Amino acid sequence: MTVKALRIENPMDPVRMATLKHWGDLPAHAALEDMQSEAAVDCGWGRLIFGQTFCSPGRLAREICREAPGQRDVALYIRDPHVVVSLDPQQLFLDPSHTFRLPLCDKNLDINEGRGWHIRQLVEGIDIARHEAAINRLYQVRGMVRIYENFLARNLDNPLIAILVAEADDSGEILGVVTGIDHVLAFNDPDQGASLWSLAVDPQCLYPGVGAGLAKALATLFQARQRTYLDLSVMHDNAEAIALYQKLGFQRVPVYCVKHKNPINEKLFVGPDRYSDLNIYARIIVDDARRRGIAVDILDASHGYFRLSQGGRSIICRESLSELTTAIAMSRCDDKRVTRNALTASGLRMPAQILADDPETVRDFLARHQRVVVKPARGEQGHGVQVDLRTPDAVEAAVAIAQRFCDDVIIEEMVEGEDLRVIVIGYQMVAAATRRPAKITGDGHQNIRTLIEKQSRRRQAATGGESHIPLDTETLRCIEAADYTLDSVLPAGQHLWVRKTANLHTGGTIHDVTHQVHPHLRDVAEQAARALEIPVVGFDFMVPDLAGEDYAIIEANERPGLANHEPQPTAQRFVDLLFPHSRIEP
Repeated sequence: MTVKALRIENPMDPVRMATLKHWGDLPAHAALEDMQSEAAVDCGWGRLIFGQTFCSPGRLAREICREAPGQRDVALYIRDPHVVVSLDPQQLFLDPSHTFRLPLCDKNLDINEGRGWHIRQLVEGIDIARHEAAINRLYQVRGMVRIYENFLARNLDNPLIAILVAEADDSGEILGVVTGIDHVLAFNDPDQGASLWSLAVDPQCLYPGVGAGLAKALATLFQARQRTYLDLSVMHDNAEAIALYQKLGFQRVPVYCVKHKNPINEKLFVGPDRYSDLNIYARIIVDDARRRGIAVDILDASHGYFRLSQGGRSIICRESLSELTTAIAMSRCDDKRVTRNALTASGLRMPAQILADDPETVRDFLARHQRVVVKPARGEQGHGVQVDLRTPDAVEAAVAIAQRFCDDVIIEEMVEGEDLRVIVIGYQMVAAATRRPAKITGDGHQNIRTLIEKQSRRRQAATGGESHIPLDTETLRCIEAADYTLDSVLPAGQHLWVRKTANLHTGGTIHDVTHQVHPHLRDVAEQAARALEIPVVGFDFMVPDLAGEDYAIIEANERPGLANHEPQPTAQRFVDLLFPHSRIEP
C-alpha cells in the first residue's frame, strides 16, 4: 500500500506549533489542569464530545442534548456514564459499542504495498466537490450519516482532523475513507492520544485489505506525530469489524459512549430487533415504513413476506412485490418469451430470440449471430444462464444445464455493452446502476480457487449473505476460456472475470449511474413499465454507452432488489407508492 501526501510532520516543530495556534490548541505536553474544558470536535456527521473535559455530569448531559437535527454526536471518555444517562434518561442512552485501543509507541504497523489502489490524505488542490460526493455515497450505502456540505472545504487546513481516502490507481474511484481526530490538538490531551472514526469501504470494492490499509495508514500518521494510542468505537455485534481490529493489534479498553436518542440510532435503544430475520431486500422497505409510523406485521420472514398497515389501508408485500402488481403483470415478467412479445409490440428493442427445441434452427441461429446467450424461459437470480457461447457443442451443453431449471429454454442473440439495471416505481425511473460480473485480481501467490473463495466471502459480507461466487460449471467454463484452472496462480495485478453474467447473486457488483443515464433510456424504461402494466419493476438493459440512446432490453424483474441501489431513494419511493399520504418531503 502506498500512502501519498500524508503531510506527517514533527509535532514539536516550533513553526508548526505557531501555525496550530490558529486552531486554539495548546502545547503538546501540558499538565492535566491545562486541558481545554468542554471540548467538542465537529466531524461533519456530528460532534465528538470529550467527556473527560467536562467539570460535571450535568453540564455534559446538557451538551449531548444540544445535538443538531440530522447529526450523530458521540460522547466518549465519560467517567460516570451511568450518572450522565440518569440525568436525562428520556433523551440519552448508553451506546452498545466497545472501545478498542492500539498502542502506537514502538508499534511496527507493517504497511504492505496494495495492488491497484493507494491511500492519501485530503489536502489542498483536490476536487473537493467530487470527494465530498464520493465520501457521502460511501457513508450512505453503509447506513452512516453524511457529512454536511462544505465540511471538507472548511477543514482541509485543519490539522486536528485527518481524512484519508483509498483510491483506485486506474480510475481514481474512492474505495474507502477514514477520519482521524488528534486529541492533543482537540483539547491538549495529557495522554497524547488520537482516535479513528467513520471507517467505510465500498461494499462493491474488489480489492482486499482496503479497510485494514486505511486503519494502518491513520495509525502511522499519528505515530509520526508521537501520539501514544489510537482509539476507536465499534458496535458490540459487528463481529467482522472487531475481528479486523483485533488482527491489527487493537485491544478492548473500558471506555464507554453516551449518545442522544434520535431516529438515526433508534434501533440501538428501542430493544430487541423483531425484524432481524428479514433479508436486506425486505428490511430496507420495513425500515422506511416504520420511520413513517406505518405498522409492520411479519408474515413469513424466511421468504420476505410482510404486511404494511396505516389507517384503513393494508398491503401485503414480498420484498418489492406488492398486491399492487397484478397476477397478469407478474406473469408477463415471469416468462421471458411473454416479456419480449409485450415489449416488442410497443416498439421497444429486445434481442432476437428462439426456443431451443429444434437443433437445426439452433445451429442456423448461432451461425447468424455468432455469439449467443442460453437461459431458462422462466427463472431468476441468473440460475442456468450462460453467456457468450460460440460453438454448437457449448450451446448444446448450456441448454442441458438450463433445462434443470425450466423445461423450456431460449436462445438469444448476445448484445454487447454495459449491463444496466433500471428501477421503475410508479411508472417513473428512480434508480439506474451498471452491473459487473464477478472478478478476481491476482497477487502472484494464491491460486484462483483461493482468490474466488476470498472474493466470495467479501461479497457475502457486503450483501448480508445475498451474493457469492459459485464454483459451478459456468465459473469453470469462464476460467478455462482464459486458459487457466482453479489451481493456476494468477499473476500479480492481473484481473480475471470468473463469470460472464453480472447477476448480483452470483458475485456481481453494482455501481450507481442514475444521473449519467441518457434521458431517452429513462423514457424507454418508463414506457416498458407501462407496456407491462407493472407499477414496480427492474429492467435489465444492455447499452453501448450510458450517455447514448442505443439499447436492448434483456428482461424484466417483477421483484427487483431495492437495497442494491442505495443511495437512491428506492425504498422511500416504494412506500410512497403504497401509502401516498405518508410521503415525507425532503
